Amino acid sequence: MLIPKKVKHRKWQKGRSRKRKIDTRGTGLSFGSFGIQSMGNAWINSRQIEATRKCITHFTKRNAKVWIRIFPDKPITKRPPETTMGKGKGSVEYYVFPVKAGRIIFEIDGVSEEIAKEALRRAGYKLPMKTRVITKQ
Repeated sequence: MLIPKKVKHRKWQKGRSRKRKIDTRGTGLSFGSFGIQSMGNAWINSRQIEATRKCITHFTKRNAKVWIRIFPDKPITKRPPETTMGKGKGSVEYYVFPVKAGRIIFEIDGVSEEIAKEALRRAGYKLPMKTRVITKQ
């Protein structure tokens, strides 16, 4: 699964929502002919990225070239159950990538249009927000 090899700060602060609810970077296809685009905001963890990647490669029978356009580098901490307040921040449990609407998450190429669209449609069910399949114009 995807986790960073080395981080500058082991624990991050949560961050607050910004005014811009749509992404301005990573919104167009750069590598493949077909892609899956986010239509909502969510945190995607490394398990969801891996499940989506496996779904695409399984349906395309490993004939497609797949590009993952996101990398989970935001650490999410969690306190153990039944612990009292006031003993500091919890340990890192997993890593996420905060996705805004419009971000391209996966791109594929090397297969027919029908197979690519169906693979990406199925892969969208593994993600925590609504997605759509886009094609290169």
